[in-house]
Amino acid sequence: MAIWLVVLSAVIVISLAWWIAAAILLFTLPAIWDMVSNRQSHISVDDTSLRWQSGKHSGAIPLQDIAKVRIDRRLDMSYRIAAVMVDGRKLRLPPDTQPPVDDLEAALNAANVKTERNPFSLLGV
Repeated sequence: MAIWLVVLSAVIVISLAWWIAAAILLFTLPAIWDMVSNRQSHISVDDTSLRWQSGKHSGAIPLQDIAKVRIDRRLDMSYRIAAVMVDGRKLRLPPDTQPPVDDLEAALNAANVKTERNPFSLLGV
């Protein structure tokens, strides 16, 4: 909303060209769509599984199939979280489902799931 107000102010105050304003506002359309569609996302850990939902997509992994959960910090300070399965496959969790990593790590440790934290991984999981 703030970006729209700034661009509208720039159009009125400094006579910003409409096509430049439209180009700037074009980048805000995905955020507006997320706000209008009220997309829900969450993650939970219980005694038997790790479950998540991101919009219309959801998934669950039995805890017995998880060898470890890797938590990699990227250079942009975001996290990439992946479940490494017993058979070696890696399953990345959707970024919008990620809670604060300390809370997720505590919940996984409470469920006896091994976690591995890697600060500043260039290649990630």
